[in-house]
Amino acid sequence: MVKALIPQKLRQLIKLRVYSGNTYHCPMCGYDSKSLYSLGHDLPILEEKEVVGSKRRDAGCHSCRSTDRDRLVFVFLKEKLQIFQNKEIKILHFAPEKALSKVLFKTGFEEYVCGDLFTEGYFYPDYVRNMNVLDIPFGENYFDLIICNHLLEHVPDDRAAMQELFRVLKPGGKAILQVPLSLNSEKTDEDFTLTNPSEKEQRFGQFDHVRIYGQDYFDRLESVGFNVEKHHLYNEYPTYGLSIDEFIIQGGK
Repeated sequence: MVKALIPQKLRQLIKLRVYSGNTYHCPMCGYDSKSLYSLGHDLPILEEKEVVGSKRRDAGCHSCRSTDRDRLVFVFLKEKLQIFQNKEIKILHFAPEKALSKVLFKTGFEEYVCGDLFTEGYFYPDYVRNMNVLDIPFGENYFDLIICNHLLEHVPDDRAAMQELFRVLKPGGKAILQVPLSLNSEKTDEDFTLTNPSEKEQRFGQFDHVRIYGQDYFDRLESVGFNVEKHHLYNEYPTYGLSIDEFIIQGGK
């Protein structure tokens, strides 16, 4: 009852004061905090398979609401690819994360295209268009950079999606291709006959996932033409609240 009487902006200011500290520094909004809020899924399969990027963890920024996944991509874009020093590039961003997309949209790149197959009801900004990763409405060799962050695990025909992403990427371009990845499984576990949401959640870690990728994920990317590189950033930026286990999966052309 008391909470309802306090304006939302004031509640946010109070919260930021409470969590202020010097343990973490958010590279996206600059907020310094003593903790991160908890997110992800607490499911046995995610622990059993040591799935990176999905299991329950302390990873959310109290200020901008960015996650460890958002910050990992942002730091890679800023520090390694240095895209903010050259705005004359074309970017394709699938299923854009709110905090990350907000920063990229405001930067003013030559072209910043955001798309998702299900835009209605997802509270996306107006600039996010309905788009199917299996049928990207752009010509070959169009984009300098593609961000596909935790999307392919939703797509039954993931190789067709990979082929489309490779098709629209320019020679010399880079694609960030993050997925929930099992650290202790060689082979990907997938089953397209499984339709019950509860059963899918128990087996794949989320009701709308169709697989948990194993280490053969990199073979799938290479099979459509991507040159795969892995970049681990945690040790370089230990205060940014990145996952100690997750690395950037970069596909080059």
